[in-house]
Amino acid sequence: MIDDHATHASSSSAPSRDDADAPMPGDAMDESKHDSATVARGASGLTYAEAGVDIDAGDEVVDLIKPMLRRTHGPRVLGRHGAFAGMFRLDFNEKLFKRNYREPVLVACTDGVGTKVLLAAEQGIYHTVGIDCVAMNVNDLIVQGAEPLFFLDYLGLSRVKPAETASIIDGVARGCEIAGCALIGGECAEMPAIYKPGDFDIAGFAVGVVELDRAMDSTRVRKGDVVIGLASSGIHSNGYSLVRRIVKDARLDLNAREPEFAMTRVSWRDTDGPPRLIDVLLEPTRIYAKPIVKLLNTYKRKKVVSGMAHITGGGLPGNLCRALGDDTDAVLDRTAWEVPPVLRYLQKHGGVAEDEMWRVFNMGVGYTLIVRPNFVEGVLKKLRKYGETAFVCGTIEKGTGQVRI
Repeated sequence: MIDDHATHASSSSAPSRDDADAPMPGDAMDESKHDSATVARGASGLTYAEAGVDIDAGDEVVDLIKPMLRRTHGPRVLGRHGAFAGMFRLDFNEKLFKRNYREPVLVACTDGVGTKVLLAAEQGIYHTVGIDCVAMNVNDLIVQGAEPLFFLDYLGLSRVKPAETASIIDGVARGCEIAGCALIGGECAEMPAIYKPGDFDIAGFAVGVVELDRAMDSTRVRKGDVVIGLASSGIHSNGYSLVRRIVKDARLDLNAREPEFAMTRVSWRDTDGPPRLIDVLLEPTRIYAKPIVKLLNTYKRKKVVSGMAHITGGGLPGNLCRALGDDTDAVLDRTAWEVPPVLRYLQKHGGVAEDEMWRVFNMGVGYTLIVRPNFVEGVLKKLRKYGETAFVCGTIEKGTGQVRI
């Protein structure tokens, strides 16, 4: 689809174009630039590029990202690169690939990365937030017990710079690979009248499937169940308005290699010694999709997992409660895991109260599962085998749907 920004529908991506993106009459314009544009225009008339939208740059992005999208595709993806919409086959007639759904329920969600993108833009580091975008969606999706199927993204920016734009989408593709879903479409909107030079925003949309009788239901959670936590990779993608305020007010050096981070590892770049503060702040959100889907598939008959929660904005108190019924509480032991050093570092330099930290950040727990007590050891063993740092962090007691830490 080519209207006012590039799209990547059905494995394509091209920038969007229409008059909504052009400066309106009365918008400020440097006189010298206006004169040069008039001269350059000559007899050919006003061009779209002069109005702020570069069709050629958008077309270049479409070509650059084609192999990125293709590497996320399997035999269930249909259609051609550059189509108006993506297509995904829910099941197969072929015996080899048949999924044998009985009562499939489609599950969908949408989310963005928030002001973490401002740090990325300021530093010229673009691919990490693409992974964040996928993570924030698929981690929500799997809470319902669903397997992620496909993903679409929306990228709005002031200018389409092909290499930078492709880097963002490459991050989205990498996130889809980690999550085990296909990137089948999206939109890249070049809107200089909306975004300041260098600014961009990204949002995503994920669709998955779960059998009706395997969908999560908070009424299944009962007294005696055990809460298992999965370690976060750091801050993830929530609380960055507070993070950025602390960095600004405390005048923190983003390139500093602080001793607090001596044991911190970042996944997105090699570091010689401790990572820089910016390396830690831009560490992508951990994607839990494959381990959780694999775990759930090992218990096809027994409903071992009674509830789950993705720990995002609101922290443990504001998210784990969403997995509880009205007659149960989750009682957590905050000594059961280590809080990431970067969070204590920010708390110290920002003077943030302890309760506020727990209300804003994940505090080291990115995902939780509520498990029947007899299966706790087996679930822990499997999750650790799948590469997760898993630990018991609480129990379920009678209550009113609250989280007690």
